[in-house]
Amino acid sequence: MSQSSNIFVRSVRALWNGVDRTRRFTFNLLFLLLVVGVIVLLMRDDTPEIKESSALVIAPKGRLVEQLTGRSFDSVLDQAMGNSVEETLLKDVTDAIAAAKDDERFPVLVLNLNGFAGAGLTKLQDVGAALQDFKSSGKRVVAIADNYSMDSYYLAAHADEVIMHKMGMLAIEGMSRYRMYYKEGLDKFGIDVNVFKVGTFKSAVEPYLRDTMSDEAKLANREWMGDLWVQYLEEVGAARDMDAAAIDRYAQDMGELMMEAGGDTAQAALDYGLADQALSRIEMRQYLIDLVGEDEESKSYLRTNMRDLLAVQPPKPAKEAGQSTVAVVVARGSILDGSHPPGTIGGDSTAALIRDAREDEDVKAIILRVDSGGGSAFASEVIRRELEAAQEQGIKVIASMGTVAASGGYWISTSSDQIWAHPSTITGSIGIFAMIPTYQKPLKEYLGVQVDGISTAPLASFRPDRALPEELGASLQIMINRGYEEFLERVSAATGMSTEEVNEVAQGRVWSGEDAFRLGLVDALGDLEDAIAAAAELAELGEDYTVRYVEKELDFTQRLLSDMTAGVLQHAGIQASEATPLRAMLRDLEAQADELARFNDPNHIYAWSTLGND
Repeated sequence: MSQSSNIFVRSVRALWNGVDRTRRFTFNLLFLLLVVGVIVLLMRDDTPEIKESSALVIAPKGRLVEQLTGRSFDSVLDQAMGNSVEETLLKDVTDAIAAAKDDERFPVLVLNLNGFAGAGLTKLQDVGAALQDFKSSGKRVVAIADNYSMDSYYLAAHADEVIMHKMGMLAIEGMSRYRMYYKEGLDKFGIDVNVFKVGTFKSAVEPYLRDTMSDEAKLANREWMGDLWVQYLEEVGAARDMDAAAIDRYAQDMGELMMEAGGDTAQAALDYGLADQALSRIEMRQYLIDLVGEDEESKSYLRTNMRDLLAVQPPKPAKEAGQSTVAVVVARGSILDGSHPPGTIGGDSTAALIRDAREDEDVKAIILRVDSGGGSAFASEVIRRELEAAQEQGIKVIASMGTVAASGGYWISTSSDQIWAHPSTITGSIGIFAMIPTYQKPLKEYLGVQVDGISTAPLASFRPDRALPEELGASLQIMINRGYEEFLERVSAATGMSTEEVNEVAQGRVWSGEDAFRLGLVDALGDLEDAIAAAAELAELGEDYTVRYVEKELDFTQRLLSDMTAGVLQHAGIQASEATPLRAMLRDLEAQADELARFNDPNHIYAWSTLGND
């Protein structure tokens, strides 16, 4: 063998040995992490210590949601790496506040809002009601934060005392509805967006057809936002014992009030009566120590966090054999065809949860808790039909609308014996559309690329790099018209209104919950607990029934991985990275693009309102 051949063989062997060592090192490292995870899981004490006469700390991180996004294991990793927005389950917050109400160990509740990123008004109202109920026991609520936004101040206003940082700001920003409009940009690139829709107010597709918001969209947005704004002002004003007009003046004249305070933003809030104290963090800590006592280990105030309190709550009594059950299925997120993890409404996966409930002989009523701006019309119909099947079995069905139940979110609510909404629910948007972009023009004009060929039928000739065939466009519009008629029929059957009456308040228009109730689009106003009580009454269950949340359960491996990962990250001190304003903006743009990319209706027909899911 020649010397050059020997050198080549040795080089290949050395490269292979290096790859093999890297492989073994990687697998050994993963195995070591797995072992460490198991040790951490086995050694940690899962029974938290609840300190006597301490403050219960409610510190919601990220956004308040009705259902956590994604699979448990994936969510832990995503949050640790800063790849997802943190979330706090609304039910955890209200359950913890309720548990502390009659627990003598907690004379004070501290509402720490530094990590709170906001929520829809319905969720704020639920927490506000829980805080009011807690205070009815004679106990004290103290809100603390460096700064307060409009959402965090709604919660803080329900406290006995609002404390902010000396250099902080209390901003009641008001409500707004702004969107990006792409028409001019699409025209520059020569991209055609073929839109087929029904509904004068169906504004979901406007950004692809216009450069500004239409007058119809402005009118609808102004009305529902006006209703929610009035509710916010009145409820915050009542919580702080101030007139709603005074809260509105603070929002309208913040600049003038800041100038009157010499630029001292905290003093402006104090002078106006929205905050009670402005303290440094050291002073805040000492104030709370004086209030509830000092923890000798941490040298801070005696406290118990929400998670620890929930962990030691006695398990709910096991359901007795044959005991009547009200099943709750949460439908949160965009509606997509197929199966999808929590935080997204999969047509197949959500229908499977409903089927699981209706196949349980003890389930006498189903609550569909909706928090969705809609999505695939096909997937919406799959879910609606599963609820209809439950009704055919004699099971009572109630739709309970959360922050948003619009378009497809309203569609899936129509197979119900009753539809409930919060006064601040955003609902309606009864209309559908199809949207198919084509990009044959930039291919030809900028690249000189043209597409040609033959087909045996018109549909086979459709490609996104060719103009939309006229036959297909005409067919889609007929399908859209028929889909809208079906939507009207679904609403008519659910509400008892004629299709003509429904059409007058439909047309893709969005309404507040209180307007929807006035117009007959919902049967009653109330929260989830009200809907559960109504379902029990409708099913004639009396007082002897249990409530079961129907969710897809993790298998043993998924639970083990999730617990191990959370334990390792916690002990390693790894936390989610904070999002900068630029990062947040880029994430919003990415989310919009991802929303469109994920839409997978087999017929390209959507009942979507773009109002999001909160």
